[in-house]
Amino acid sequence: MVRQLDTDPTNLSSKEGQGREPAARAPGGAPAQTAIGVRGWLRWTWRQLTSMRVALLLLLLLAVAAVPGSLFPQAPQDAAAVSEYYLEHPDLAPWLDRLGFFDVYASPWFAAVYLLLFTSLIGCILPRVAVHWRALRSAPPRVPRSFSRFDVRAERALVEAPDVVEGKVLAALRGRYRAVVTPDGITAERGYLRESGNLLFHLSLVGILVSLAAGQLYSFRGQAIVVEGESFANSVLAYDSFEPGTFFDTDDLDPFTLTLEDFSSTFTVDAQARDFNARVRVAEPDGTERTEDIQVNSPLDVNGANVYLSGNGYAPRMTVRDGAGELAFDGTVPFLPQDGVYTSKGVIKVPDVTGGQEQLGLTGMFLPTAVLDEGGAGVRSVHPDPSAPLMVLTLWAGDLGLDDGAPQNVYVLDTDAMRQVYEPAEDGSAGSADGGQRPVTIFLAPGETVELPEGLGTVTFESLPRFAALDLRYDPSLTALLVSSVLAMVGLFGSLFVPRRRLWVRLAPGPDGGTGLSAAALARGDDPGLAADLERVLGAVGPPAAVPTGRPGRAR
Repeated sequence: MVRQLDTDPTNLSSKEGQGREPAARAPGGAPAQTAIGVRGWLRWTWRQLTSMRVALLLLLLLAVAAVPGSLFPQAPQDAAAVSEYYLEHPDLAPWLDRLGFFDVYASPWFAAVYLLLFTSLIGCILPRVAVHWRALRSAPPRVPRSFSRFDVRAERALVEAPDVVEGKVLAALRGRYRAVVTPDGITAERGYLRESGNLLFHLSLVGILVSLAAGQLYSFRGQAIVVEGESFANSVLAYDSFEPGTFFDTDDLDPFTLTLEDFSSTFTVDAQARDFNARVRVAEPDGTERTEDIQVNSPLDVNGANVYLSGNGYAPRMTVRDGAGELAFDGTVPFLPQDGVYTSKGVIKVPDVTGGQEQLGLTGMFLPTAVLDEGGAGVRSVHPDPSAPLMVLTLWAGDLGLDDGAPQNVYVLDTDAMRQVYEPAEDGSAGSADGGQRPVTIFLAPGETVELPEGLGTVTFESLPRFAALDLRYDPSLTALLVSSVLAMVGLFGSLFVPRRRLWVRLAPGPDGGTGLSAAALARGDDPGLAADLERVLGAVGPPAAVPTGRPGRAR
């Protein structure tokens, strides 16, 4: 009985029923035994790799392999966070770096899983596409010799002639089944969309993988901070950080210019953010200009590149004159928010423009709405709006390293070659930590000027513009990724909800010119609607039909 089912083309679970060749057998009926050898082992490995079971395991493994990318900071996206992780975990961080956990998606082991999944999907899909194509072009399977082994079957005696009954059966099958009349009876099949949807789903997964790979190769991502009234030109040098894809040519950057005309924000009384809006003017290479608004989750599209609003803050405009009265610094300095009330950190680096003068570094905090702590021990910000703005700075003098030519982080002050300036001693000389003096602390409100100790010059808080942190991304694969994702969902629904059924009807002449009808139906897997579908077809041929015997299910 088992041997018969394995070679029965009407059994959807058999190899012949799925369009595959049955296993070779020796003349006695037992499977033929052959030596495996190296070639056999390679074929066995390939078959395992291209099986749907292994493809699902690799898909699960890829999801697991992506987890470290969410648990640990990633160097391409946030190199500063990786450096901070090194400081906090000096023993663990080097090992994580060796294993690629700080750049998961570019690590060899992640690429290996990715490529294996890609190969597995291709290897298991292409043969199934060929089999399904042949099934679409071929006629439904022949009518079985006996219907007795089918769970869903029915018999009926009809008064009408066989040709009339045949026409009614074909009419009932039309639109749902592909039916063919053979000498043995009527054979019909439906549910080709189930396998088509299954193949579409897996082909779409391949499309998603290819789209993601193309996005990594041909995309770019960059971040830039733009202050109100200032402009950003789309060139590599204008970015604060720039991450091109492997095959992306920076000469292909579109030369547009973006100017931040105004930045506005809305906060509730309890400092909850409600709205952020950056109004920008975009100048195209052909001279055309347009004004646009960029909001959170509402990016601006410029020649295929999306410009996102990823952050904002305050960029005080500062003026610093050295001890000789010469203008040493005049510009805006972005202070990066550290909390929800925009307590912000920043650094002002002042070069030496007059001979004999030291380079200066001012580092500290900006408080949008400053209030005294309880007891007057310090100050803090209580709201993001600039209701009572105050800048609190400490002063360093010495060598900033600006003449070395090495790149520097504009938000970090390297004090290795600098000295901190202290309050003067009682005799008027320069103070020091050894003398018990405190470091100089400078408090500045907008419009105020403070004279620096030791004749180092003056610093002025001129005005308080805002800045917008922009994230520019270009990914030509997004359209293909969207289409592949939609097709994957369509294919998934088709493979889940379209039933695969086969139905056979045999007609025989009966007494008095009537017809003897017998029918059977078969589904792949359990199908509760199979018996009702057969009853629907038989109900269209004449008087009420007999209830099909047995229960829904597979053929035994």
